Amino acid sequence: MKWSEVRQHFPNRCVLVEALQSKTVDNERVIEEMSVIDDFESGNAAWKVYKKLQAENQNRELYIFHTNNEEIRVIEQPYIGVRRGI
Repeated sequence: MKWSEVRQHFPNRCVLVEALQSKTVDNERVIEEMSVIDDFESGNAAWKVYKKLQAENQNRELYIFHTNNEEIRVIEQPYIGVRRGI
């Protein structure tokens, strides 16, 4: 689905989506096709499901958006922190 279709099918909802087709352009993730995993009344409920699914498979590209937003933007930022080796 395109974002415009998601907004039409799930008005005024938080949606947990998986990017099916995406690319990076100038540090911004452009999601061309997405699949809605579920919709929620609140971001807190969506976040709980997001964390569970991400823990099961970290390779999935999951996002939470609110359909009141006409456009979605995902800015990529490099990880700044400490990584520990085993």
